[in-house]
Amino acid sequence: QEVDLEERLHELDLRSDSDIPDIPPPTDSTPEILKRALSGLSARWKNWWIRGILSLAMISGFFLIIYLGSFMLMLLVLSIQVKCYHEIITIGYRVYHSYDLPWFRSLSWYFLLCVNYFFYGETVADYFATFVQRREQLQFLIRYHRFISFALYLTGFCMFVLSLVKKHYRLQFYMFAWTHVTLLITVTQSHLVIQNLFEGMIWFLVPISSVICNDITAYIFGFFFGRTPLIKLSPKKTWEGFIGGFFSTVVFGFIFSYFLAQYQYFVCPVEYNSETNRFVTECEPSELFQMTKYSVPPLLQAVLGWETVNMYPFQMHSFALSTFASLIGPFGGFFASGFKRAFKIKDFADTIPGHGGIMDRFDCQYLMATFVHVYITSFIRGPNPSKLLKQLLILQPEQQLSVYKTLKSHLVEKGILQPSLRG
Repeated sequence: QEVDLEERLHELDLRSDSDIPDIPPPTDSTPEILKRALSGLSARWKNWWIRGILSLAMISGFFLIIYLGSFMLMLLVLSIQVKCYHEIITIGYRVYHSYDLPWFRSLSWYFLLCVNYFFYGETVADYFATFVQRREQLQFLIRYHRFISFALYLTGFCMFVLSLVKKHYRLQFYMFAWTHVTLLITVTQSHLVIQNLFEGMIWFLVPISSVICNDITAYIFGFFFGRTPLIKLSPKKTWEGFIGGFFSTVVFGFIFSYFLAQYQYFVCPVEYNSETNRFVTECEPSELFQMTKYSVPPLLQAVLGWETVNMYPFQMHSFALSTFASLIGPFGGFFASGFKRAFKIKDFADTIPGHGGIMDRFDCQYLMATFVHVYITSFIRGPNPSKLLKQLLILQPEQQLSVYKTLKSHLVEKGILQPSLRG
């Protein structure tokens, strides 16, 4: 019995955290020109300048992509998603590479393709219905999209079962779960980011910029004034940085929202024009982006000296977005810190000098994307006549006629339309 028990334990491949091998530290990817220029500084200030210079470079590149339009922003989101997925999957591979698990990497990337095919196919069917209607080959793919997606996933599932190896069953199922959790974190969240973008670029830019602002200002306040540790998972995080980042982000979000709300390019929903084969952002701005006069509460009137104030309604929503980015968003970073500590690594990768990997920069963005999507669907989004019209145009002529007669009868009953005269 003791021998049987020992064999069973061996087959389960039970491991403790102490058995996890150390991952080689990431190499220093700082450009040589920066190393030479900052060689005379202490390590603390050298890191400060490297982070600052690279942050400005990334922000400048982000503004350039915004200028290039919505399609380029979607490609940026997709690229970041793939890179974040790669960084997380690579950690699993490095930790357990000695087991030489069959097909692990191939299946991981296969499942990424399957999930992206499903989500982006849903987006094409939802937002580009008129474009699909004109192309017969796409109509077949859209009509059976979910069946095709399920068949692709089922193929990967069967490949995984066939790859199971004796004595490593538990580990292989662990890595199977690792892959699916990574897909949940990266692919589904990036899909929500694109959904937010289609509601209007402002719903994409304000949340992302608020997280970036909070990250930068919390680092600055913590660097110069930080004395009180905030959380053990991130020893460098301080209460001074957390509080300073909160107030800075709320002010930034309020001002940045005021600037963006003035332009159709940022506030109009992103739609695809099938005639020009381009994304367009032209509309009559909704009430959220119309300047409105508000009465100042009596307590604030004595302090500000104003009885009324003019502002865009969206600026009040920006307060909710900024508050979440400052108070809850950092917990995405704490979660990532706990993950890195569990696997004895400092950063997810060394892609960006002074910052780590792409995932190190976007660990809070994914949590923010989900909140924005839930916020829009709960408090903002109403019936969308444009989207409904696209669905109606896909119907067969007799179906469209049936909808027309039903709608006309309903409007006549309500007294909105006069009944037609019959001779």
